[in-house]
Amino acid sequence: MMTALTFAATLASIIFILLLALGDPKRRRAAGLSEGHGKARRYFHMLGAAVPGLLIALTGDAAMWLIWFGGCTVGGWAIALWFASGAEASARKSKG
Repeated sequence: MMTALTFAATLASIIFILLLALGDPKRRRAAGLSEGHGKARRYFHMLGAAVPGLLIALTGDAAMWLIWFGGCTVGGWAIALWFASGAEASARKSKG
């Protein structure tokens, strides 16, 4: 039961991290896209990513929190790599 709860919390946080990445104004400007999300929406996504970890921390289960934290770290890293590779591909297309 606790494992399923940990994975659900990690997935929820990773979804909010993905939403943050999709609406990142600096990345969108560099790619020549529209403005991106406003400050309030980015703050909401940040809270959405952090709240599951806070709830896990309040349970007092350090192992569960470390699994959540590690999963979010790896998920955020993968999302950053995914967007970075897309930016490089679009830059190559515009040059060539």
